[in-house]
Amino acid sequence: MTGIVFDIKEMAVHDGPGLRTTVFFKGCPLRCRWCHNPEGLTFQPQLMVKDARCIGCKNCQKGCDHPECKPFGRCIHVCPENCLEIAGRQVDAKALAAELLQTAEILGDAFGGFTFSGGEPLAQPEFLLALAAELKPHHLCIETSGFAGPEIFRAVLEQLDYIIMDIKLADPVLHQQYTGQSNDQILHNFEILRQSSKPYTIRTPLIPGITDTKENLAAIAALIGDSNWEKLPYNAAAGAKYKMLGMKFENHPAK
Repeated sequence: MTGIVFDIKEMAVHDGPGLRTTVFFKGCPLRCRWCHNPEGLTFQPQLMVKDARCIGCKNCQKGCDHPECKPFGRCIHVCPENCLEIAGRQVDAKALAAELLQTAEILGDAFGGFTFSGGEPLAQPEFLLALAAELKPHHLCIETSGFAGPEIFRAVLEQLDYIIMDIKLADPVLHQQYTGQSNDQILHNFEILRQSSKPYTIRTPLIPGITDTKENLAAIAALIGDSNWEKLPYNAAAGAKYKMLGMKFENHPAK
């Protein structure tokens, strides 16, 4: 079983209990205007160009025979300033698990487990479940928007140990406006999560003038009751990677 990931972060301390390795899945059905991982939005590899480092040598434009470079018409390996990188690689679940388990072996008892993030891991459910099976019995966590069919959500819920789930906006109209999708599935899956025995945390990114309003936070508080709730500060550098990917950053937070 293969899937596509765009990053692996070792020694992570904010992605679940303990010291963890976080795997970032590529592809997401939401289009949150403030997304700080734009390379996680699409399911295809993308070329990231760090123009600020470029010295204008144009060596990358001379062509090469590297198969990974051909889709982009530029050689990512020849740049003396390392201006180019490909965000996204196709991986086999067994091979990726073998790569990830090396960290667990090195850290021993200090290792907390693996976290699946994104993008949206639930958008690659078969790959997610295959990778989870390969990584057991280590502690497994997911960071998710909760946007998936209930059958997918339940299947993943059964295999993981801890759930970190976003509830960004309570109002369905605002959710559609700012994320491109309804929150019906998310709220339905939250009820499935709340009724399960799985430990979980709800997260809300505090986007100025959008999610951090008194009305929205009060509505989320009413929805989640006594659930553990983390409010994440806005990442002011969220738009930095869009230009490198040739994408437009849509968010304009209120001042």
